[in-house]
Amino acid sequence: MSLDERKLKILQAIITDYIATAEPVGSRTIAKKYNLGISSATIRNEMSDLEEMGFIIQPHASSGRIPSDLGYRLYVDRMLKQHKLKDDEKKIVGSVINRNINQIQYLMDETARLISKMTNYTAIFSEPALKNTTLNKINFMSLNETDIMIIIAADGNIIRNKIVSVNYMPEEDILYEISRVVTAEFHGQGIENIDQIAIDKLYRELNGYGELVSLLMDFIQEIAESSNMGKIHFSGTNNILTFPEFSDIEKAQSLFKTLEKTDALSSLLAGNAGSDMQIYIGNETGIEEMKDCSIVTTTYDFGNNITGTIGILGPTRMDYSQVVSVLKSMAGNIEDVINNINKDDENSC
Repeated sequence: MSLDERKLKILQAIITDYIATAEPVGSRTIAKKYNLGISSATIRNEMSDLEEMGFIIQPHASSGRIPSDLGYRLYVDRMLKQHKLKDDEKKIVGSVINRNINQIQYLMDETARLISKMTNYTAIFSEPALKNTTLNKINFMSLNETDIMIIIAADGNIIRNKIVSVNYMPEEDILYEISRVVTAEFHGQGIENIDQIAIDKLYRELNGYGELVSLLMDFIQEIAESSNMGKIHFSGTNNILTFPEFSDIEKAQSLFKTLEKTDALSSLLAGNAGSDMQIYIGNETGIEEMKDCSIVTTTYDFGNNITGTIGILGPTRMDYSQVVSVLKSMAGNIEDVINNINKDDENSC
């Protein structure tokens, strides 16, 4: 059975209407709203064929049809039209560049917040992994009488920090000197290539502060052993609750628990490395609790072969055209901001 132009138009009408209304679509609705020039009876026959081919399903015996994952996949691959950003959307996207942002973590937090606001879906982004980068600067900062924050800055202005407890808290000027010595020793070294000779030298230079050196090396080891995907962050997770697909509390809770674990999601996002745009629809995610969700992701460049991933999670009936356009625009602006940050860092050296 062939999928001719008429069937494609009917499938597109079903998907367009279902994205907008979340209600199963009947032949009369298509005949009235989409001016296809054919009768309801003909539309019904074509819908029957589409159902037999697996592109649509009938959730209830007396209801209209809704798209299947296969139907959405065909729509995304063959029928998706470019969404032209509205003026208010352009303004929000442009605000990423216009703001004076000089820290990667804040940039990504703010970008995810704006994407969530624009689309009413959940924004996702992953921190770029540090394991293949070189170190730029290491700082020790006292927080109170027992806790110190270790801050590691690497290529691309990527920063990681960790709070550790110490038995003895050095004075601020001592911490500053320790930070200077450690930075001088490790600056420009690959985070996975620090050898024992350099570590032993550091222990000798910082004799009496071995506890801090040990805590630092433990932190660096954690980073070196981490996966290729950094920590995942979300913005607008409560947006999921606004969609009727997740009105069932148990279903929504199950999804939230899955997002909290993030292991499976990390593997999914890691699979997008080096790809411009990736769309996972329903069961394509390989995660049972996300069978009613779609995820659209794209990557952005930090420089020095370091990439990050940003995406949008929503119901399978998400507005794919808008989502793809927003992500493309945001990714381009993120790279512009990162380039400016890196230039400022170079000029300050």
